[in-house]
Amino acid sequence: MGNKKTQSYSEQYRREAIARSAQPGQNARMVADELGIHVNQIYNWRSQFNKLAKGQFKTLDGVDFSQEAAEEIYRLKQEIKQLKEERDLLKKAAAYFANQSL
Repeated sequence: MGNKKTQSYSEQYRREAIARSAQPGQNARMVADELGIHVNQIYNWRSQFNKLAKGQFKTLDGVDFSQEAAEEIYRLKQEIKQLKEERDLLKKAAAYFANQSL
């Protein structure tokens, strides 16, 4: 199988494509042909756009999918992992010293 690289489009580009396809005398197929993309891409973007609050592609159902939020989530997960390891180590140390004092 060959590696097929997918094209990524900016949020502004997707918004403009959706807006153009909603104009009178235009439809998704016409806009897709003009932009050189598949018509289903515009339908997908329109569906995403309609699902998202206030037309923002970065949030869905109150969840922020922006890069900054993803980086913060990753950082917090790493911190939680480290804290759990430290907690487990302290539990073992406490059990060891409890047995030593008997």
